[in-house]
Amino acid sequence: MNINRHLNTHSSRRQLNGTVLVEAIITMAVTAMLFVMVCSFMDFTGRSFTALFNYVDLDDANRIGMDQLTRDVRQANCVSDYTTTTLTLQDSDGVSIVYTYDPTAKTLTRSKATESRLMLTGCDRLTFNLRQRNTVGGSYDVYPAATPATCKVVDVSWLCSRSILGAKINTESVQTARIVIRKQGA
Repeated sequence: MNINRHLNTHSSRRQLNGTVLVEAIITMAVTAMLFVMVCSFMDFTGRSFTALFNYVDLDDANRIGMDQLTRDVRQANCVSDYTTTTLTLQDSDGVSIVYTYDPTAKTLTRSKATESRLMLTGCDRLTFNLRQRNTVGGSYDVYPAATPATCKVVDVSWLCSRSILGAKINTESVQTARIVIRKQGA
């Protein structure tokens, strides 16, 4: 009888040890799944906050750049020179203001006298176009200017973007403006 009790106790311990092992494995699996879920959620929220911050920063830079360019063009006496990536304005004080887009560095720089300031970074494309004030019949479009001297309107368009971890996720929509020169009977 003592032997049966010993065998029963021994087999009960084996069953108990097996049950504890299964419970421990299940507990570890559930804990691992919870850990993976928490890590995935933290990664998702971190990327979302970074993307939102980058978008706001990009939007602010675009707005500030467009505001400065608009002010300069409106207050300029005339456009003295231009290419599709460079705009030179004759300011009311006689000093030239030059906006230069560098497609390799993806930057827009504003220069006046000895002062130079970086206006935009991450600028994927930018173009300047000179226009007259005369509208094309039946539309809101205006005729292209033949020379900088006949320019009364500057069209500008750019696209800036930012990357997060090497992937472009924050691409700002195209910024465009049609800016009228307001000086000298413009």
